Amino acid sequence: MQPILGIDPGLAHAGWGLIEHDGIRSRYIAHGVIKTDSKTPAADRLLCLYEGLSKVIEEYKPAAAGIETLYFAKNVSSAMPVAEARGVLMLCLAKYGLKVGEYTPIQIKQAVVGNGRAEKAQVQSMVALLLKLKEPPKPDHAADALAAALCYAHTGVFG
Repeated sequence: MQPILGIDPGLAHAGWGLIEHDGIRSRYIAHGVIKTDSKTPAADRLLCLYEGLSKVIEEYKPAAAGIETLYFAKNVSSAMPVAEARGVLMLCLAKYGLKVGEYTPIQIKQAVVGNGRAEKAQVQSMVALLLKLKEPPKPDHAADALAAALCYAHTGVFG
């Protein structure tokens, strides 16, 4: 059973989370965040994301990944940098040959909570419950990444 990687894309903070799923239950493996410095040139920040995700993939050897699609209701000004970051993260997944599922925030909430309009705290609580964690994972970006991994597991396209 190879791990499933979840990714919450972002330029400043890209969350990642790893689970195993046997078709019925999910088990927590690890989570974290790849951080970039806002004072660093954009190209260097994108390289940092690529290298950071490469290290995670090389260490844990996932077979598949779930990644959140972009959704911008109000903060359109951040759309381009986040889209660039997501593109670099997708490139990294492709380089390592991972199967990739792309999910909207609504799809992820539906898969984890059963309600596509669930609040962030509800998603984090369900991630902790489903993965038998004592408390919701921190920071939020990592919890969202674990939710993306759970969404991939719940779609039934792994294997």
